[in-house]
Amino acid sequence: MRYSIGIDLGGTNLRAAAIGESGQLLKKVSGSTPVEAGPESVIADMARSAEQLRAEFGRDTLAGIGVGVPGNIDMKTGTVLAWNNVPAFNGYPTRDQLAKRLSTPVILENDANCAALGEQWMGAGRGVDDLVMLALGTGIGGGIISRGKILHGHIGMAAELGHITVVPNGNPCGCGNRGCVEKHASATAIGAMARNLGLGANLTAQDVAELAAQGDERARSVYRSAGESLGIALASLINIFNAPLYLLGGGVSAAWDHFAPAMLTEVERRSLTYRLTRATTRIERATLGGDGGLYGAASLPLR
Repeated sequence: MRYSIGIDLGGTNLRAAAIGESGQLLKKVSGSTPVEAGPESVIADMARSAEQLRAEFGRDTLAGIGVGVPGNIDMKTGTVLAWNNVPAFNGYPTRDQLAKRLSTPVILENDANCAALGEQWMGAGRGVDDLVMLALGTGIGGGIISRGKILHGHIGMAAELGHITVVPNGNPCGCGNRGCVEKHASATAIGAMARNLGLGANLTAQDVAELAAQGDERARSVYRSAGESLGIALASLINIFNAPLYLLGGGVSAAWDHFAPAMLTEVERRSLTYRLTRATTRIERATLGGDGGLYGAASLPLR
């Protein structure tokens, strides 16, 4: 059976999976090397994880390896241009070093693009050729699929959707802008808003969601604010792309019931395109959870 290996390199560790060409998840493994150890150590761990899967499922039927990484990627050179949280990877030939170790074709892709591809292949976007995805995590990533293919831009930096401005002169962002949706609706932003409201010093977005579920009005106001920011961003995306499907994934999406009403109200208010096409424009949660990036990365060699 033909299969491929998908690797999802996160901010703290990595995961890898062997996935068959029909989308069957054959096996998942996890690496153990933190990205702070540096590119060489992480590449070695990626190679070990991939080799473990290849030894079990065969060399001859392996189509290749897809890798999803955070940050901006130069698609031609297979290097990370800007991974703000782990700058040691910036400029490092990640794709070529891994391909050299494994003697196997490797395709490097942005992790949010991989999540979008995974949802299109085996998740909520199955059968949809045009979709936009927001990945709501520590930051906010984005992926745009047009006519069945990822929209990369001229060097691979398209779909930085987390840096859409939703609050003029809002919270400062590491990208140099102010008021990015990432700074007003990500897990990090939700935790910061909760601290500012006196809900607790070290609350996670999940903690805030639990408080909201218990009826805490301050926690609910945090998610209403996040929902409004997401709605402003989505309204712009709907006006620009007129796609049939907009997906929200990532850890924050688990709090859908807390932020979606405010988000959808904002979309309705701000997007004429949405009001005219409501019957055929879907705004939904992604369904693959943390495995979306693995499926998307694995799909790259199979495509």
